Amino acid sequence: MKPAGSHSSQPDPLHRVGRSPVRTHAGASVETPGSLPHPSGRVEVVAAVITGPDGRFLLGQRPAGKVYAGYWEFPGGKIEPGEAPLAALKRELHEELGIEVERAWPWLTRDYDYAHAAVRLHFFRVVRWSGEPRGRENQGFAWQFPGAISVDPLLPANGPILRALRLPPVYAISHAAEFGEREFLLHLERALAGGLKLLQVREKQMPADQLLRFTGQVVELAHARGARVLVNGDAALALRAGADGVHLTSAQLMQAQRRPEAGLVGASCHDAGELARAWELGADFAVLGPVLPTPSHPGAAGIGWDRLAALLENCALPVYALGGLRADDLDAAQQRGAHGISMLRGAWDGAASR
Repeated sequence: MKPAGSHSSQPDPLHRVGRSPVRTHAGASVETPGSLPHPSGRVEVVAAVITGPDGRFLLGQRPAGKVYAGYWEFPGGKIEPGEAPLAALKRELHEELGIEVERAWPWLTRDYDYAHAAVRLHFFRVVRWSGEPRGRENQGFAWQFPGAISVDPLLPANGPILRALRLPPVYAISHAAEFGEREFLLHLERALAGGLKLLQVREKQMPADQLLRFTGQVVELAHARGARVLVNGDAALALRAGADGVHLTSAQLMQAQRRPEAGLVGASCHDAGELARAWELGADFAVLGPVLPTPSHPGAAGIGWDRLAALLENCALPVYALGGLRADDLDAAQQRGAHGISMLRGAWDGAASR
């Protein structure tokens, strides 16, 4: 992440750092949203997750002569006064890597507090560009797979972003109540073969003993394909069944005093207050909706795409859009800042690739 262009007199934000990042909750270098411990406010920065068709993303290495020289980070740089974040992203990537951004979506906004600077990072996912990336400032770069990072050391601020990148774009919800248990497991096998990597067991009407057995079967099938399973509303059941985490209902989210000790934690949200609570609790991601009308509530309007975009503006947490969505809605959701989409019925239609 470099200074905002060779013509700028503004320093690289990290050049103002003389010591290691300030540690906050859970050992992370992340401050809670909205806190501005430095009177001058935060330095506004853009960062790019440049993603290739094979799922790899690009990391750059800070060149010699800069603080944290040799550390790896996402390409980007400082937003100039009066400059829109997307315009800054395009300018920075042209200057730094010699590429022209053709398609980029807003993603996460994270605050990081260093010893002598407070930085606000606006992350974009760059999915289409022209030109071949090359280090125009003599910096190294490397393509990396989420969950299989081969370069070191990484800037401490990148840890939460790398964890978020391990979340797939589709989060499926079980639907055995509709299909029947045996038929659903067949649908699940097809979806897993097609690339599904994350799903939630949510069977509200299933008796407890049957649900434990069913969840165990889902976990076994999912783990064989490298997929992760969360259990709706029951951390104890998740642990007993060998699942990977728990998904909190919105009521559980608002009542919880601490993050469940159950691995991965998701949370259902319907408004800005619940999203803020999910962040405070330390959830790994949230699900937000309903976006569109759903078959189970045909007379109820969803929040719509515009409201989804407004709620996700400057959101620090990866969020899946939910409600009346199909696989071909993924692009629309991500354009509005969602990490991906969560689906009930749509997840099992044709068991398409995820």
